[in-house]
Amino acid sequence: MDFARVVRKRRMIRAFKPVPVPEDKIRRILELAQHYPSAGFSQGVAFIVITEPEKVRRLRELSRLKGDAPVLVVPCVSEKLYHDRYREPDKIRQDGTEIDWPIPYWYFDAGCASLLVLLAAVDGGLSAYIAGAFRPDLLRRELGIPDHSVPVGIISIGYPDYERHVPSASLNRGRRPTGEVVHSQHW
Repeated sequence: MDFARVVRKRRMIRAFKPVPVPEDKIRRILELAQHYPSAGFSQGVAFIVITEPEKVRRLRELSRLKGDAPVLVVPCVSEKLYHDRYREPDKIRQDGTEIDWPIPYWYFDAGCASLLVLLAAVDGGLSAYIAGAFRPDLLRRELGIPDHSVPVGIISIGYPDYERHVPSASLNRGRRPTGEVVHSQHW
């Protein structure tokens, strides 16, 4: 599919057909998502895939997720891996210290990786939406996520059911006009 079409077709669809997603489609989505930008090539993002129906139901209930997708993907990020990477010889400062982290780039990288999941799902003829991990400690416990990793969201994936889909009222806000660029002096 043409990239521009994929981007424009991506929507937060929360109604899915009760059809399993083939394993090869899930593998392709995750393989593409591994190409996210990563500060220092730290590669601190990992994905947990849940397809077992009872486990999917349990996670939806636990996380208060809307929708009925047959696949859930939980992106997790490890701040520890970023610190470890930036203490390696090619990244450490001349004075032997790690860089300052004015921005927690691990979360930025997790967002980029999650967007790739959303776009790869669309490219594969599926739909997806992401919800924040509002209860990360419960997710960590339920999925056995190590202490050094944080679940940052839950991505629901499946075949869209447009007959049952109710567009979000947020769409009434509209987009910025095409081509509008916000310059710093306008902030």
